[in-house]
Amino acid sequence: MGAQNGKDLLIKVDLTGDGQFETMAGLRATRVSFNAESVDVTTLESQGGWRELLSGAGVKSANISGSGVFKDAGTDERARQIFFDGETPDFQVIIPDFGRVEGPFQLTSIEYAGSHNGEATYEVGLASAGALQFVPVPAA
Repeated sequence: MGAQNGKDLLIKVDLTGDGQFETMAGLRATRVSFNAESVDVTTLESQGGWRELLSGAGVKSANISGSGVFKDAGTDERARQIFFDGETPDFQVIIPDFGRVEGPFQLTSIEYAGSHNGEATYEVGLASAGALQFVPVPAA
């Protein structure tokens, strides 16, 4: 796999709950991170004093962030609704030449900014709110 174009890393939101996803308007930068907590089960009997972790235990989570130009499109309106209503709808993250991650997320932050001689911008932060599914890109 060669280098990928950053603009192809997309955050999409289910606008109506019918499984039809639309790319969040105006995003310029996106980031996704996956996390897994470890459960330490080290004891005095652990071989050589090495830490031991319990396989398959711990909480998994994902965080998404994005920033871009405020466009006041349908996806902007939906993001505001999700935040103020405390919803956890499905989102998709498209990772080029890797796959798609889909599942419920909570919009944990939304910020708007602007300067006198510049464009209005926004930033969003999302946290996973349930089980996520990973769909790999089919092998060529």
